[in-house]
Amino acid sequence: MTAKTLFEKVWERHEVVPETADTPAVLYIDLHLVHEVTSPQAFSLLREQNLKVRRTDRTLATMDHSTPTDAAEIAGRVPIKVKSAAQQIQQLEKNCTEFGVELLNLHNSQRGIVHVIGPELGATQPGKTIVCGDSHTATHGAFGALAFGIGTTEVGHVLATQCLLQRRPKTLAINVDGKLPAGVTAKDLILAIIGKIGVAGGTGQVIEYRGSAIEALSMDGRMTVCNMSIEAGARAGMIAPDEVTFEYLQGRPKAPQGAAWDQAVAEWRNLRSDVGAKFDREVNINGNELVPMITYGTHPGMVIPINGLIPNQTNDAVFMKSLAYMGLQPGEQLLNKSIQVVFIGSCTNARLSDLELAAQVMKGKRVASGVRALIVPGSQAIKRDAEKLGLDKIFIDAGAEWREPGCSMCIGMNGDTVASGQYAVSTSNRNFEGRQGAGSRTLLASPATAAAAAIRGCVTDPRELLN
Repeated sequence: MTAKTLFEKVWERHEVVPETADTPAVLYIDLHLVHEVTSPQAFSLLREQNLKVRRTDRTLATMDHSTPTDAAEIAGRVPIKVKSAAQQIQQLEKNCTEFGVELLNLHNSQRGIVHVIGPELGATQPGKTIVCGDSHTATHGAFGALAFGIGTTEVGHVLATQCLLQRRPKTLAINVDGKLPAGVTAKDLILAIIGKIGVAGGTGQVIEYRGSAIEALSMDGRMTVCNMSIEAGARAGMIAPDEVTFEYLQGRPKAPQGAAWDQAVAEWRNLRSDVGAKFDREVNINGNELVPMITYGTHPGMVIPINGLIPNQTNDAVFMKSLAYMGLQPGEQLLNKSIQVVFIGSCTNARLSDLELAAQVMKGKRVASGVRALIVPGSQAIKRDAEKLGLDKIFIDAGAEWREPGCSMCIGMNGDTVASGQYAVSTSNRNFEGRQGAGSRTLLASPATAAAAAIRGCVTDPRELLN
């Protein structure tokens, strides 16, 4: 019997029609996650073709990208600032009502960022195929699912057929052994990985993250790592399910219950890559040697250790253009560089453990003068849990803004933006030009590094404040 990888096992169980030289494979989709930005055209296509949603029981919608994070806007005391955002929210409500799709609307107690609520509800499960009209769907691969983003036309295709045309990707194993040192987080790990393999290092491949350092991560940490697989060009990222996975999922509303739970876990245990399974490529990383990381350019691969120097690549025109946008120079150190904005949130780092880490740094301290710090939980459930722990009070007492859940400043929505020329230390996943606002300059980092920057008013090694 041929040894198979985790990816191969999941792919082959969902392959309805194998690919040929001329046609992609037809892949069955177990879970389709929907939000307000990429779905309107897809639902319009169904109407035009007089089609229904094929499996409403395998479709789940939430509001996140266009939702305001201002409590007054959420409550309806003031109008949503951006008219197009309000229209997208209204349209999703209309579409889900018409087509019978479950929707976590603006006032639903379970609403949140799509890649946060799927796992929270137990809808994300090992061995599933999961798609969403959002590139960071790779997040769900932390559970041993094959999860990837799709385009608007494909959203319509899945709504109508519950299947998708896909070419079979190659496989890349990233083996991270050793133990992450104190103060080094999952965000630092994935930034270091992208820095090593590059933003095209995973192109055409599904990454499986393996090794003792990966197995030691919590589910929150695993989701952070898989979330940014797309930033390395990968189609998806996956981590084999284990006891950590099962403990996280057990008892969640959409997870199997009773005897069905025992049966599911027995099946999930067999998903791990077989001994001797072959990958198309392997990369090894020593977790013991990692340090806090921070980006300096306009893509996540432009990253250095927190105390490192910006590389000297003056003969690279694209590199120099990026530095010019960022207002930085080759050989410059980011440590102690003044910043004006801190954003702790997004589908990468807005989970409870992320907020707890930020609060650990900020407790009893004050945000530096002239710095705006925005703390945006990933879901209503996380917001409630954080408030039960008193994290909101820590943030507010420190002078930070405690917001309602949503994508927020990650994509510069509803006034949650960084002004032109300002530097923002952000826990989000992309630092592209203008991502957080026209002319904004984004430095990607962990929640600990972001919180430390908020307190000091400059790029800071978080280990100084964590200790």
